[in-house]
Amino acid sequence: MKKQYLVAGITLLTSALVLTACGQKSTQSGQAKTQTVSRMVKDVLTSMDPAQAPDNVSMQTLTDTMAGLYRYHGNKLQPDMAARRATISADQKNYTFHLRKNARWSDGKRVTANDFVYSWRRTVDPATKSEYAYVFSGIKNADTITAGTAKPDSLGVTAVNATTFKVTLDHVIPYFESLVTLNVFDPVEESAVRKAGSQFGTKSSTLTFNGPYRLTKWSNANNSWTETKNPDYWNAKNVHVKRINVQVVKDTSTAVNLFQAGKLDDAIISGDTATQMVNDKAYNTVKLQRSYFIEMNQSKVPALRNQKVREALSLAINRTQYLKKVLSDGSSRINTVVPVGLFTNSQTGKDFATTSGKAVSGYTQYDLAKAKRLMKAGLKEAGISKFSFTLTSDDTDAGKNTLEYLQGAWTKAFPQVTVNAKTVPAKTRLDLGRKHNFDVLLATWGADFPDAITYLDLFTTGNANNDGQWSNQEYDRLIAASKTTDVTSVSRRWQDLTQANQILTRDMGIIPLYQSGEAHLTNTSIQGLHYSPNNLVDFVGVTNK
Repeated sequence: MKKQYLVAGITLLTSALVLTACGQKSTQSGQAKTQTVSRMVKDVLTSMDPAQAPDNVSMQTLTDTMAGLYRYHGNKLQPDMAARRATISADQKNYTFHLRKNARWSDGKRVTANDFVYSWRRTVDPATKSEYAYVFSGIKNADTITAGTAKPDSLGVTAVNATTFKVTLDHVIPYFESLVTLNVFDPVEESAVRKAGSQFGTKSSTLTFNGPYRLTKWSNANNSWTETKNPDYWNAKNVHVKRINVQVVKDTSTAVNLFQAGKLDDAIISGDTATQMVNDKAYNTVKLQRSYFIEMNQSKVPALRNQKVREALSLAINRTQYLKKVLSDGSSRINTVVPVGLFTNSQTGKDFATTSGKAVSGYTQYDLAKAKRLMKAGLKEAGISKFSFTLTSDDTDAGKNTLEYLQGAWTKAFPQVTVNAKTVPAKTRLDLGRKHNFDVLLATWGADFPDAITYLDLFTTGNANNDGQWSNQEYDRLIAASKTTDVTSVSRRWQDLTQANQILTRDMGIIPLYQSGEAHLTNTSIQGLHYSPNNLVDFVGVTNK
């Protein structure tokens, strides 16, 4: 979970991913209707508490309705609640943000520096149980607070006055300005949190908003919700779409039918349906900074403690065939968990995933003969002749199709292995992962900023998002060095991250599967849907005329 920008000599370059609006004209007419966008998501909105939002659907909705210090428009970092870019001390450990004086909550109250102080302290407080509290690491005292050995009010944040918010770091964080665009750093109104108690973020009536839209008609069991333009947003004049209708659609055929009936302005498709629609004028693809990978719970399945067994599973996957015949949505294969195009070295101009992935490409290359040899040798080392596990995925079309493919590939390759399959809603899959209550899990992570650390941090020992609980001391040491002793050296930090990335793949801490692409059907009337490095759309400036 993190963000992006240029600092300490590393140029973080990410191309803005633009949904080229093509295809059928909107069937709607009239100004009020044409300024409405109807879009789909693949699963329910699970939380609107910035400290708790665990998934892309929640984060997109928070991006629509909340405003942090900065926001991304495409790949451009822009001040949001901050009136301008921060004032940074010479040692890069103190950031002073000057807030907009006209910023207001949807209840009419002013947005102040105290709202940021309260929100950030609340998130790092162990009592909140935020799985993303770890991203505050590096802010003064954050680590000791999350460990339970210091009080939340000792966090290095200060409201100098109503419009001046100061942040003090323990050490330099090269990407800090990009980091704070994460939804977990959004302000919250203390009075709203206290009034709602444990219900805060579970339904729209518990919330106040300071972003471009207000969320209405939602509780966390709903399959649809509405976002209406927030007239109190400081940049409301550039919010042209007055209403966003969001509907959960898990089936690709249903998505196409809704699009063709004029009930969706943008539909996400995959598999055979995407293949059939590729020549349609409405068809377009978006390459995302999101990777899919397989997590293996070694504590639940002892056979998976053997590296050869884990590698055998990886080598038995024909990723080229899988991406072409199963997904057909513009996704591409990767050699490591870090997506291609995310992180670039300013000194060499090289792409991190490409250069670091070359040395470990053999671990994700389809090689059935080698896979069988490794499985046989691994089971012998483990002292067993066979084993079984359950593979769990989301209950979307893509999830089900992936599950079917992997189950078939592994069952055919390894007679010694019994693979059971289970699909669950994304919310359940996330919960199973957090509780380490799974055997093998099809997992995903989207970049929050263009730096390899947004992925590599996940697999350090004890990280709340390390669902498989893989652990490697040398990996932990390298990640720690990249954030401390080597943080201001472009070359040393790059090398730390490169070595860590390769260790993760060589040891098969996870099995990299693919970098996500999305195939869309999009109305020609929609303009300005720019994807940010964290795979979210800023609807400010979008039109549907």
